[in-house]
Amino acid sequence: MPGKFRQKIVILCKQTLQQVPDVHTPEQRHRNMAAIHSASTKPELKLRKALWRLGFRYRTNDNNLPGKPDIVLPKYRTAIFVHGCFWHGHKECPYYVVPKTNTEFWQTKVLKNQERDQEVWRQLEAKGWSVIIVWECQLKNTKYQETIEAVSGEIRQNGEQLRKELENRNAIREIYRRERKVQKDREETFIKERIIARKGVSLRLNTKTNEEQETADH
Repeated sequence: MPGKFRQKIVILCKQTLQQVPDVHTPEQRHRNMAAIHSASTKPELKLRKALWRLGFRYRTNDNNLPGKPDIVLPKYRTAIFVHGCFWHGHKECPYYVVPKTNTEFWQTKVLKNQERDQEVWRQLEAKGWSVIIVWECQLKNTKYQETIEAVSGEIRQNGEQLRKELENRNAIREIYRRERKVQKDREETFIKERIIARKGVSLRLNTKTNEEQETADH
């Protein structure tokens, strides 16, 4: 295609786009943008595939957990969120640039997202879950491998910690079970001794009564 002809088409397309009116008011457009919640984004898929190749098995967007984590690994008691750098306000990240128009609106929006994120993390940790945050920029080509190694390492570390906690709980339960058994055995022994003692007293009383009866008869 000749260069001049291709340039004319580009200019025509730009003019056509500029002439198309926006059917939404600025407020409606803002609400629509704010309501966007993407699932299975490209960064999420990249991380899922990498974890799957490493042998990790997981659930996605679990409704039973606060915040519906993007990736849930029950075996390791770990929940992973893959955050967009803009929507969640990744500080000092080149992908987090506050728009020059409606700046206050977007700053408020991002701040609310951050507050909600922190509340979700607190709820998950209170339920005994470990939380891993992976930023969109950390899955770019230059940082991808480093991020996967860090995430997989943290998952395994969480799993090891969970295993030790389970072992400790089981050990405590076993100690408690043994102590209860010893206490129960002592109680049963005490009851038996009381019964035997009562029988002994009763037998002595009966013997004494019989002897007194025989003496009275004579």
